[in-house]
Amino acid sequence: MPANPFSTSIVYLALGTNLGDRPGNLRDALAGLPSAVSVLERSPVYETPPWGVTDQPDFLNMVIKGETRQEPQELLKHLKLLEIQLGRLPSVRYGPRKIDIDILFYADVILNTPELTIPHPDLHERAFVLVPLADLAPDLIHPVLEKTVRQLLACVDDIGVKRYG
Repeated sequence: MPANPFSTSIVYLALGTNLGDRPGNLRDALAGLPSAVSVLERSPVYETPPWGVTDQPDFLNMVIKGETRQEPQELLKHLKLLEIQLGRLPSVRYGPRKIDIDILFYADVILNTPELTIPHPDLHERAFVLVPLADLAPDLIHPVLEKTVRQLLACVDDIGVKRYG
C-alpha cells in the first residue's frame, strides 16, 4: 500500500460485460474510473465464453494497468459505486452483468479481508482474465503462487477466447 499520500501504486483491473452495448459499457467504465486512477495501458478487448453460469451471452473482457494513490479498500469502494452508476444490478454469482470491475493486483500487496482479496483469488483459473493480462504483463509474478502470468496462462484452457473486433 502507498507509504504516504504522495506515493503511487501500480494496479491491474479486469473489466467485463455481457449485457447491452458491450463495447459501450467498457468505454463508459474506462471513462468513469475515479480520477485517482491513471490508466497507463489497456489490453485488447476479448470476446469470451461465460464462466461459471454458462447459459448467458458471451462477455467482452479487458485488463488495464493503472496507477493510483488510493488504498485498496477505497479503490474497491469507488469501483463498486461505478458499477452501480453504470447500471449493474444484483444478480446470481457469475451471472450476466452490464459491467464488472475487479482488482486483480495492487502492487505486491497480499490482502485477505471479507470485502477484498488481493491478488484476486480466482484469476489463475480464468483465461478471460489471464489472456488480456498477459498482453500487458506476461512476466508479472503472482505474489502468492510465485508464478508469472505467462506460466499461469499455460495452465488454463483458453479455447473460445478471441480478440474482439
